[in-house]
Amino acid sequence: MADAVMASGALPASVAETASLLADQGYIADRDLATTVHLSLAMGRPLFLEGEPGTGKTEIAKALAAGLRRRLVRLQCYDGMDLAAAAYEWDHARQLMAIRLAEAAGHTDRDELSRDIYTREFLTARPLLSAIDPDLPPAVLLIDELDRADEPFEAFLLELLADFQITVPEFGTVRAATKPVVVLTSNRTREVHDAIRRRCLYHWVDYPDAARERAILAARAPEVPAKLAAQVVAFVQRLRGEELFKLPGVAETIDWASALTYLNQTELAPASVDETLGVLLKYQDDLAKLRGAEAARILAESGAE
Repeated sequence: MADAVMASGALPASVAETASLLADQGYIADRDLATTVHLSLAMGRPLFLEGEPGTGKTEIAKALAAGLRRRLVRLQCYDGMDLAAAAYEWDHARQLMAIRLAEAAGHTDRDELSRDIYTREFLTARPLLSAIDPDLPPAVLLIDELDRADEPFEAFLLELLADFQITVPEFGTVRAATKPVVVLTSNRTREVHDAIRRRCLYHWVDYPDAARERAILAARAPEVPAKLAAQVVAFVQRLRGEELFKLPGVAETIDWASALTYLNQTELAPASVDETLGVLLKYQDDLAKLRGAEAARILAESGAE
């Protein structure tokens, strides 16, 4: 059924179809997440995902774009981002050239010249405008790490999230012919305003349990031997209970298991753990704390479990 949905680009008709569509793209969702994604698609509401870095929030948008055969339009948020980078800007160089050409041809009516240069021809679309452009195919719009953007930027998003349109003062309102699928993510480095939350369906994306993480690893890195995959997942699951500066996400689990496989390891051993911890952990303080006896202890405990 998911293959038929993907072939047509139609939205999945049930929670099971939504979970299958995601699974076909290598994203193994639990029932709660699949339900929220399905409702977001069925109701045409933006989906707001919060969670720790590395829990797979961004991958949901990528999987939806691939599964629904839609353009993926990604806006990576950052501190100081403005409308020119996020939504649109006028091509001032081309506008100036058009004015000079018109004047050279004898057109001197300034009001008419102003109207002529504020047309779609001179409007450069950035991700937000591109996602709702009625002349382009339907899109999945990913607004990634919204918590990194300045709070005033959120006010601009309200019109887009509520009505799937953007008003350009000099030009008019651009409305989507087909509503984009909108996914917003946040690592919760700051609180996102309630006005954004009210316009979205919300889901907290947590680290997967051991069974789901094994399934994710099997889907994303099938070359990893089953025994090694089980040991890697058990170690990582146990490691997430430690006091670390940055806990490893699912992406790190996949990278670590793949790295061990490249080294022809078929099972975890204290030496191979110590030698490859830099694939799993990304801060020196965490590495220094874990290497040696501490890593051996966790390996022994995870094996016992």
